[in-house]
Amino acid sequence: MQVTRRQALGLSAGAVALVAFGPGLNAARADAAATDKSLMEFTGGKAPATGRITLNAPEIAENGNTVPISVSVESDMTDASYVESVVVLAEGNPNPSVATFHFTPMSGEASATTRMRLAGTQNVIAIAKMNDGSVFMDKKLVKVTIGGCGG
Repeated sequence: MQVTRRQALGLSAGAVALVAFGPGLNAARADAAATDKSLMEFTGGKAPATGRITLNAPEIAENGNTVPISVSVESDMTDASYVESVVVLAEGNPNPSVATFHFTPMSGEASATTRMRLAGTQNVIAIAKMNDGSVFMDKKLVKVTIGGCGG
C-alpha cells in the first residue's frame, strides 16, 4: 500500500490536532464532583431535605437542545417565610449550573419555567433555599434520545 503525499499530510494534521486538543476534550465533560461542588456552594454545606420543591421535566426528551422544565416551591411567600432562590443543575453537562432564580415575598409564588440544553441522559436537580436557611431538593432522570428512538 502506498501513501500519497495528500494522505500523509492529512494524517499528520490529524495527529497534531489530537495532541493539541486531545487533553481538553475530557475537560468538556462535567463529573459528579463538579455537581456536588456546585450543590455545596449553593446550600452552604447543608444536606438538602426532600419535599416542598417540585421539579417537572420530561421523562424522555426527544431533543436534548431544548428540554422544557419547571420548578415550584410550596411557600407562603410572606416576610416571615419565603423562598430566596432556586438553582437547577444538570449532572452531565460541561457546566452543571443551568439556571438560578431569585425570589422575594413580593414575587407572590416561587415558580419558574424555562428550557435547557442537556448533553445526554442525566439527572436534573433543583434545589430551593429558604430565607431561614433550610434547603430542599428534587431530582429527575431525563433520558435524551435522538429522534425519539430509545434511551
